Amino acid sequence: MTRLAGLAGNRGRNLLNVADRAPGSAELAVVLTNDPDAPVLEAAAERGIPSEVVPLEDGMGRRDHERSVNAVLEGYDYDLVCLDGYMRILSDTFLEAQPTTLNVHPSLLPAFPGTDAWGDALETGVAVTGCTVHVVTDATDDDGEVVESEVDMGPIVTQEPVPVYEGDTREALKDRVLYEGEFRAYPRVVKWFAEGAVDVDLERGEVTVDGDEADGADGADGADEDGGLPARRLTSSDRLDTLRYGENPHQDAAIYADYTCEEASVVHAEQLNEGAKALSYNNYNDADGALNLIKEFDEPAAAVIKHTNPAGCATADTVAEAYDRALATDPMSAFGGIVALNRECDADTAAAITDSFKEVVVAPGYAEDALEILCEKKNLRVLDVGDLDGTSERFTEKPLVGGRLVQERDDQQLSTTDLEVVTDCEPTDEQLQTMVFAWQTLKHVKSNGILFAKGTETVGVGMGQVSRVDAVRLAAMKAEEHAEGKSAEGAVMASDAFFPFPDGLEEAAKAGIEAVIQPGGSVNDEDVIEAANELGMSMVFTGQRSFRHD
Repeated sequence: MTRLAGLAGNRGRNLLNVADRAPGSAELAVVLTNDPDAPVLEAAAERGIPSEVVPLEDGMGRRDHERSVNAVLEGYDYDLVCLDGYMRILSDTFLEAQPTTLNVHPSLLPAFPGTDAWGDALETGVAVTGCTVHVVTDATDDDGEVVESEVDMGPIVTQEPVPVYEGDTREALKDRVLYEGEFRAYPRVVKWFAEGAVDVDLERGEVTVDGDEADGADGADGADEDGGLPARRLTSSDRLDTLRYGENPHQDAAIYADYTCEEASVVHAEQLNEGAKALSYNNYNDADGALNLIKEFDEPAAAVIKHTNPAGCATADTVAEAYDRALATDPMSAFGGIVALNRECDADTAAAITDSFKEVVVAPGYAEDALEILCEKKNLRVLDVGDLDGTSERFTEKPLVGGRLVQERDDQQLSTTDLEVVTDCEPTDEQLQTMVFAWQTLKHVKSNGILFAKGTETVGVGMGQVSRVDAVRLAAMKAEEHAEGKSAEGAVMASDAFFPFPDGLEEAAKAGIEAVIQPGGSVNDEDVIEAANELGMSMVFTGQRSFRHD
């Protein structure tokens, strides 16, 4: 168990927060202050934490006082020293006698190292400030005098960004930094030390945390256990725009931008039709989903998205043909949807897009005559995302109340050679190609997801059902009632997870499905395979599922 010696000057907010939360099972061995009236003494007593007072007597020099503190602390067993409002600059007299000593400063060092970090942040007009937990280093000269340029310059362990809001007062910003930023950052660092995850190299002025540099490769630090996910994920972004509202009119919303992102993005896309209304919260969300889908394909591709789900997707020899096939999957649902293309939009495609109401079109460029056609639609937002080559963002994340989920992007790319045929009937070469197309598209369908496809175009999509059988029925209904010039007869069915029972295949057979791609892995796989054989279907297993819950 890691034990802490805490040095406080007044209330000891952070020390008490650490004591109450016990990050990494760490506990306070002692609280020491130089003020006999400091409120932290009573709070420590209430928690059963021993406390000491080492007053700064008249005429006592810095090093003499530190020797007195060292002498008192000799009676305690501890592994780490944590400062909290201890308004004394420490010299080597203390630091060389003690284990690693930490302090928290209310700014994102090296910005605003002085005593009025909140006021400095407001005066400078920054959009983000925060706090920094750092290792304390000697900031005095040989005579014990403070060297101002060395204060708060020890190696940084972690930082916590805190936004600066329009109209913020010094006190409002101070409270957010102290009670939100510091209350997150300090326990995080204590936990890392308690888990033995921190290495401090004072000679190089560096602190590393296990997993910081993990890249997911075999043998990388933390890669085997943590999959390459970094131990620290600190992000900040700047408000790009305030939106009209969020998902619903009663919700306020804004869009924030990460200017380090190098990948084609709707956040950084140029809106070409001046005068059209700005994108809404839902427009951004749907357009991002549409763009991510068409990035899957090297061939000319088009997708129509509604509520982040594909209403249709296709690849073809031209982007105009791809759009026509994607739209024909479900033209009724495409009304008011988002269109994404992975090639420059030409005039023919533009004319087809404007034939019915769409909210947004996303493409890596537009021919001049295509742009003229699109801009005739007053409120069709036209986004140019630029070059689509490559992806740079490795992770996706979802905020939760009290935290966030972070995962690697689902960048799986299957080929026909990756598929395991498990039925007596083998799929044709054309069906195998369709299976690969269907699987890449299905990655972007909300689970439980079922997708019917022929060639390289969708026929019916069953998305977001709580029952896989219902998802099959929905895809069949879409193919039967909504698709134009298409049919599920002879189509391929893709399922984002295994079929637990044969009933899903039985429903698909009623719709005319002849081939199936699914992950496999159910305890009832043999029953499902037997059903496929009896129905005359070919079926392959991918060995990996493709859930999408967001």
